[in-house]
Amino acid sequence: MKVGVFSSKSYDREFFSARNRNLGFDLGFLDIALNKETVELARYFDAVSVCVDDLVDSSVLRALKSFDIHHVALRCSGFNNIDLKQAHKLGIGVSRVPNYSAESVAEHTLAIILALNRKLLKAGNRVLDNNFGIEGLLGFNLRNKTVGVVGTGAIGLTLVKILSGFGCKILCYDPVQSADVTALGHNYVSLQELIKESDVISLHCPLTEDSQHMLDHEAIQNMKDKVMIINTSRGGLINTQAIISGLKSKKIGYLGIDVYEMESELANNDLICEKIPLDTYQRLATFPNVLITSHQGFFTSESLVQIADTTLRNLQYYFAGKVCDETFLL
Repeated sequence: MKVGVFSSKSYDREFFSARNRNLGFDLGFLDIALNKETVELARYFDAVSVCVDDLVDSSVLRALKSFDIHHVALRCSGFNNIDLKQAHKLGIGVSRVPNYSAESVAEHTLAIILALNRKLLKAGNRVLDNNFGIEGLLGFNLRNKTVGVVGTGAIGLTLVKILSGFGCKILCYDPVQSADVTALGHNYVSLQELIKESDVISLHCPLTEDSQHMLDHEAIQNMKDKVMIINTSRGGLINTQAIISGLKSKKIGYLGIDVYEMESELANNDLICEKIPLDTYQRLATFPNVLITSHQGFFTSESLVQIADTTLRNLQYYFAGKVCDETFLL
C-alpha cells in the first residue's frame, strides 16, 4: 500500500523507514505540506500522513475523496488543522498519535521555565564575551511558587509530577479532571482562579473553538504582575497582540513559547538568510524576557519512535478494515 508522507523531514524518513522494515508499506516522503495547492500530489497514494504544518480543509478532503483516498493519518496529537466534520461527511477516516513521549514536551517546558527564570541565554552569552558579572541575572526559587497547569492530559500530568518535586503549589484546570492529579494532592480550580493566582502559567491543551485565545487582553490583566507564561501546546491558545501589550506594560515578566500563532510559515524551516515577514513574531523576538523555540518540544528519539510506531499501526488498522478506538478520531 502506498502512503504519501507530507511535510516530511530527514528525521521522519529515518525513523519511519526503520520502523517500516517489517511492515512493507510503500512510503513516499514529500517535503512539502499538504494543502489545496499541493493536493494533486496525493493522487498516486492509497492514504496520506500529515502533521501540524499541513492544512486538510474541506477542499483538500474532497480532492482526496476523488482520488479514492479514505484515510488521513496524523503524525501529531492535535487535529485543529483538519476539518473533521467534512471528513466524516465524506467517509474519510482520521487517526492521530494522542500520546507520544509526554516526558519530552513536559521536560522541554521545564527547560524553558528554568532558562527564562535564571536567564541562562543571557548568562551564557556574557561568559562568551569574558563577562563574568551576575548583575541583571537575578532569578527566583520555584519552591513554594504557584504554577497553573492548563490541561492535564498526558503532558500536563507529567509536568505536574515534575513540578511536584520542586515543591511548587500546583493549580490545575481541565474540563475533564484527572484522578491521578488529585491523587497527588493537587487541586482543580476554575480557569479564572488559576489565571489570578499563578506565578507561572503553562498551557497543555488542544486548540479548539473554545480554547482559541484563552489568554487574551482580559485574562492577562487579571494575572499577577510579572507572571511567567509558557506555551508548548498550540500557538492559537494565546492572543499574540495581547501578549505583546502585556510585555510592553511589564505585566508579563517572562514568556516562553515553543509554538506560535502563524508557525506554519516558520516552524522547522531554516530561514537564516531570509527576511521573516511576520511583524508580530519580530516584535516578540525583541523582548529580552522572551524565549522562543521552534516547536521542538516533541523532538527526542523516544518521541520519534512512538510517533512512527503509532502512525504505522494506525495505517495497519485502516488497511485491515479495523478501527482503533484509542487513536482514531472517526
